[in-house]
Amino acid sequence: MSVLDSFDQWKQFLAQRVEQAQKMGMSTDAISNVAYYIGDYLANEVDPKNREERLLKELWEAGTEEEQKTLANLMVKMVSKP
Repeated sequence: MSVLDSFDQWKQFLAQRVEQAQKMGMSTDAISNVAYYIGDYLANEVDPKNREERLLKELWEAGTEEEQKTLANLMVKMVSKP
């Protein structure tokens, strides 16, 4: 089973990667920048596997580059531990 098959699994996977990046000393801006490139790749190359991924893809495609960066930043915030 792929982490993309379930949105909850995707969020857990993303949270783990964000935590690893933070432990390695990456800044929040750097993490959000990487998230933007991952989001762009997923939107362009991966078929959504569930409703949540479909919604994210549609939001991504509707947004400007700046809005896409905001969406990526919000995803990082959503899975980051306080």
